Amino acid sequence: MKNVRSALKAIRDIFMIRSCNFLIDGEAIRKKKFKVCLDYHIKKCEGPCEGLVPQDKYNAMIDQVASLLRGKTGSLIRSLRADMERHSADRRYEEAAVIRDRIKGLEAYSEKQKAVDLDATDRDIIAFSAEGDDACGVIFKLRDGKMVGRQHYYLGNVEGKPDGEVLETLLQQYYLDAEDIPREVIIQTPLEDTEAITRWLGERRGEAVSIVVPESGEEAKLVRLTKSNARFLLDELKIQKMKRADYIPHPLVALQKDLRLERVPRKIECFDNSNIQGTDPVASMVVFIDGKPRKSEYRRFKIQSVAGPDDFASMREIIERRYRRVLEEQGELPDLIVVDGGKGQLSSAVEVLQKLGMGGQQVIGLAKRLEEVFLPGRSEPELIAKTSSGLRLLQQVRDEAHRFAVTFHRTLRAKRTLQTELDLIEGVGKKRAKELLEAFGSVQGVKFATTEQLGEVVGEKTASKIREYFSSGE
Repeated sequence: MKNVRSALKAIRDIFMIRSCNFLIDGEAIRKKKFKVCLDYHIKKCEGPCEGLVPQDKYNAMIDQVASLLRGKTGSLIRSLRADMERHSADRRYEEAAVIRDRIKGLEAYSEKQKAVDLDATDRDIIAFSAEGDDACGVIFKLRDGKMVGRQHYYLGNVEGKPDGEVLETLLQQYYLDAEDIPREVIIQTPLEDTEAITRWLGERRGEAVSIVVPESGEEAKLVRLTKSNARFLLDELKIQKMKRADYIPHPLVALQKDLRLERVPRKIECFDNSNIQGTDPVASMVVFIDGKPRKSEYRRFKIQSVAGPDDFASMREIIERRYRRVLEEQGELPDLIVVDGGKGQLSSAVEVLQKLGMGGQQVIGLAKRLEEVFLPGRSEPELIAKTSSGLRLLQQVRDEAHRFAVTFHRTLRAKRTLQTELDLIEGVGKKRAKELLEAFGSVQGVKFATTEQLGEVVGEKTASKIREYFSSGE
C-alpha cells in the first residue's frame, strides 16, 4: 500500500493528469459540456475537458504513467530525455522545459526506490513460508534493476502439500490477474510442472518467460530475503488468529449466560420458513460467526416433501437435509441452532436432530410473539431481559433469516407468476415462454416488443398472437 501511495503521489506531482472521471469525447468538447476546474489553473491538469490539449499528446502522457506504474522508470527517463533533446533542437524550448521538469521528478522518485545489485532485467522474486495449514507467499518486483513493489498472499489448506504445488498455486493466483509479467521469474524451489507454468506465463506475456531456481549468488540472496518477509507476515497472521480466537464478543457471552448454554455460541445457524397459503414453500438458513453475518455460508431451500402450509413438517425437512449433509461431508457443526417459531417448530427440529444422532446439539426456538425463547424439554419459555445484548443478537439473527427467506419466496413467486401469464397466450408453451424471457428480459419486455422483434424469436404467427393478447388488455 505504501508503494501504491508513493506512485500515485509521483503521478500527481510529475504528470498533468486530470483527477475528474467525466466521460470526455468529441461531442462533449464541441458542446462545451464541461469546464476546467482549479487543477487547470494551478498547473495540475492541461484541460482535456475543454479540448485544450490534443488527444494524442494526452494519450502519450497516459502511456508514460503506465510505464511508471510498471516500474519502467529508467527506460521512461531515457525516452523523455530523447524527446527533450528533439524539442530543443527544433527550438520548442517551452515544451523541452516541461519535459526537463518531468525528468527531474522521475529521477527523484527513482532515487527513493531500492537498487538491487543485478542487471536491469525485469524480474519477479517469489517465495513462501508455511506452517501447519497456513502459508504466506511474497512477490518482490524488480524493474530496471530496482525494487519497485511487494505483494503478498495468504494461502490455506497447504498442510501435507509439496512445496512445488504450493508455489504453483501462488504463481497462478498472482499472475492470473497481473498485467505486468516480467521476462524472468525467480523462485525458491522447483515447481511440480515447470514446463506448463512457463508456457502459460509466456502466452500471457506474449513472449518467452524463464523460471529460475538459483542456488547461489545475488539471486539466491534475494530469494532468502523474500522468504524472510513471508515468514514475518505469516507470524503476524498467526498472532492475529490467536487474538481472534481469544476474543469473544460480549453479546455471545451474554447469550450463553441467559440461556445457560454449555458452549459459547460462536457459530449460530438460524432457520426460517416462508410461504403464502402454501404456495412456493421455501426456507432459509443464515449463519452468524462471532456475532457477525457470514453471507457466504447462507443457504436457501425449496421445500420438497411437504404439501400445503405445514411449518412443522417443513422445519423437519430442512433440518434433516442440512445436517445429514454436514455429517456426510464431515463439516463443521454450529454451536447453536435457532429455529424461528415456538414449541412446535423446536420439537420438530429436536426430533430430527435426535434421529441423526445429534441429541447433544444446542438448539432453541425463538417465537415472534413476546420474543419468547423456548428450550428443549421445557414447557415454559425462558425469560430474557429485553435489555440483554444476547436477546438483541438473537433478534438480529432471526430477522435476517426471515428477510432471506421472504426474499427467496418473492423471487420464486414472481418468476412463476410472470411465466404463467405468457403460458396463457395461445401457441406459447413453457419452452417458448422461456425463450421470450431470455430474449426480452421480462414479460414487460415481451409486451412492448414489436411484432418483427417477436417474430425473430417465435415466428410471425405466434408473434401476431402475442401482440393481439397484449393489445386486448391495454
